[in-house]
Amino acid sequence: MLPLIILTLVCALTYSFEIVFGLAGTILMLPVLSFFFDTKTLVIYSVLPQILVAVIGLARSPRTVKLEFLAKMLLFATLGALAGLYLFYYLSTEVFHALLASAITMFGVYQVIAPGKLRLNNFSARTLDMLAGASQALFGISGPIAMTRLLGTFNEKIVVRNYALAFFLSLNFFRIAGYVVNNTFTAEIGKMMAFSAPFLALTLWYSNHLHFRVNEAHFRRVVSWIILLGGISLFYR
Repeated sequence: MLPLIILTLVCALTYSFEIVFGLAGTILMLPVLSFFFDTKTLVIYSVLPQILVAVIGLARSPRTVKLEFLAKMLLFATLGALAGLYLFYYLSTEVFHALLASAITMFGVYQVIAPGKLRLNNFSARTLDMLAGASQALFGISGPIAMTRLLGTFNEKIVVRNYALAFFLSLNFFRIAGYVVNNTFTAEIGKMMAFSAPFLALTLWYSNHLHFRVNEAHFRRVVSWIILLGGISLFYR
């Protein structure tokens, strides 16, 4: 029972951070809870809080997501994921990993030094969409790339966050389908989800309002640092 209580408390804190800033809940959760649960189990479990964050965040926010824009992001991310699978078999993952970490760190440094100055054209935006998909397929990470793309496209923090939540929600539905097909969900994971879901849903429902209390500059500053630290951490994965 104690590990489940710790799981719920940690996820309530880390995913409250994610519902405010749009990313990093799982990255913050894994190092702490890996002392109590197997990392693979936690990654599978994370689909629950990630979906709760996205559904609650989008439901309790102004309608800013345009389906046509989101569909194009997902289309290019899917193409990137297919390319990532190809690279997985025909290109050294160590080389791709180093390039990816360098690119994310570079974007993070630029965002920290010159917040709000990065502006993407259509080609660079689609390239980042594809890179996000490739990174997701290879390493299970797309947040820093997707957020870099959105920060370079939109000015309003609510728009950036909502598109990020919608993008990750779509990816998580694909993830659930894969888990179901491969019988990945176990009794232990089901118990973890059943115990924590009501508490997380209630916490995230009220945590969502914190997003509207964060000013634009602070939002960009925090997200930029997360991108930078995410890029640096990739060098040590």
